[in-house]
Amino acid sequence: MSPAILLFLALGLGLAGWLAARARAWAFRRDSAERRLPSLPVYHAWYVALWIILPMVAFIALWSAIAPGLVTQQVLASPAAAELPAFGFQRQTILNEARAVATGAASAVFNPQAAALVEPYREALFYYNTIGIIVSLLVAFLAGTFAFLRLRPDFAARSKVERIVMAILLGASLVAILTTIGILASLVFETVRFFGMVSPLDFLFGTHWGPDPMANPDNPDGTRYGAVPLFWGTLFIGAIIAMIVAIPLGLMSAIYLTQYADPALRRWIKPALEILAGVPTVVYGYFAALTIAPAIRDLAIGMGVSNPSSESALAAGLVMGVMIIPFVSSMADDSIAAVPGAMRDGSLAMGATRSETIKRVMIPAALPGIVAGIMLAISRAIGETMIVVMAASTAANLSANPLESMTTVTVQIVAMLTGEGSFDHPATLSAFALGFVLFMVTLGLNFVALRVVKRYREAYE
Repeated sequence: MSPAILLFLALGLGLAGWLAARARAWAFRRDSAERRLPSLPVYHAWYVALWIILPMVAFIALWSAIAPGLVTQQVLASPAAAELPAFGFQRQTILNEARAVATGAASAVFNPQAAALVEPYREALFYYNTIGIIVSLLVAFLAGTFAFLRLRPDFAARSKVERIVMAILLGASLVAILTTIGILASLVFETVRFFGMVSPLDFLFGTHWGPDPMANPDNPDGTRYGAVPLFWGTLFIGAIIAMIVAIPLGLMSAIYLTQYADPALRRWIKPALEILAGVPTVVYGYFAALTIAPAIRDLAIGMGVSNPSSESALAAGLVMGVMIIPFVSSMADDSIAAVPGAMRDGSLAMGATRSETIKRVMIPAALPGIVAGIMLAISRAIGETMIVVMAASTAANLSANPLESMTTVTVQIVAMLTGEGSFDHPATLSAFALGFVLFMVTLGLNFVALRVVKRYREAYE
């Protein structure tokens, strides 16, 4: 049975428990001499409902992770699986075909060996689905009975429910922290493996990037893994060219919308500007490759540049800058609008002009929000892949000429992790090392932004 159906079943049982507990609490209230309970009936209802839903959902999640392995083991133990090939990839392909037909995801199998495994898969799925349904219902019944029997006229259901809700909120808040720790741990583990094959000095300070996934992994040439061109391309496209476009345009847009624009005009311009953030990056990539890059090449030819490339860092950076304008303008707009009106009025009352008030009062007071928007835009820019692939190529190039083709760290991560490369090869592991360095750079930028925000927040609060 689908986990979604089990979840709906859990919600239905929780609703039944909610109604039963609420009726019991109202009975307590009618029978009580004081006609006053420590907790409202609705808290008794939520106490029982949560005790039914949460254990059942936890078991469903656990069973959904365990059941596929148990099903596969039962199928492999059947006589029909005796002639499966020993090669793991081919055997898994046959099992996946049989499972798809057994679950109804496919109508027929391509491999004849998979046809004999369809019926064992159906039997195993039926068996373990039945076990899952029975045990989940039993868990819900036992938990709901336990909670229902605890209901009494003097039962403090409100405090119990609040503790459960607090635990749920704490778990939700820990998801981001645990996810970050998991990502960092996986990056560190694979990066250590990579640095066991390639010298960190060659990787961090080498100027030639040309990993060969088909080379002998026992004899890697460290000079092929110099990542300096990738780091430079990432900074040059995402943190220099794109920011030269995004910061002035975004900041000036925010100033105009908050200080000069008519309210009716602002209601139209601000949503139109923020639409840029919702455009898919592949659309920006096509626009950069088919419109901006040829225009830059033709302009360079007209200026006398010899053999300009149709794929350039300038094309990717310009389009990327346009894409991240809403990140700068929205944060700057909100920050400037949040500056107390007394500061603006006081500056104007002292004889300052509107432009002087904006430069010396409004922008410094809103600087924490502006810096936060800029850092968010930089993080978005250095993580962009599609625009760079389509407009700036995948060639690693260490050059300060914006008319030449370049690539970034994220593009090479995608290139190294796609295909059929072995995860024991240094070319594949280099993607994790690149990701780790990019993670540390982003973390450093966030620390710098926090320091700037803290300094000016103390000055203007």
